[in-house]
Amino acid sequence: MTPDLRLDEWLARAAATLDLDAPSTEDTRAVLDIVREVAHGVQRPAAPLAAYLIGVAVGRGADPTAARLAVAALVPRDAPAGEAR
Repeated sequence: MTPDLRLDEWLARAAATLDLDAPSTEDTRAVLDIVREVAHGVQRPAAPLAAYLIGVAVGRGADPTAARLAVAALVPRDAPAGEAR
């Protein structure tokens, strides 16, 4: 089994457990992209918290893309890669 298939299967089971539709591949990639950006641009612990906040915002009616872009705009861009922010 490939890692992507395992991830897709796990996400489908987690979504079903929460009575939700499984996220699309595009949505999964978009979330992984923003959490990677936050982890590298802020701090690693901020990544899952950012995903949580985006999820809460979307659950309250925010547009998913707008929520991700709003969080991405908060990531510092001026420090060299790998430098603590």
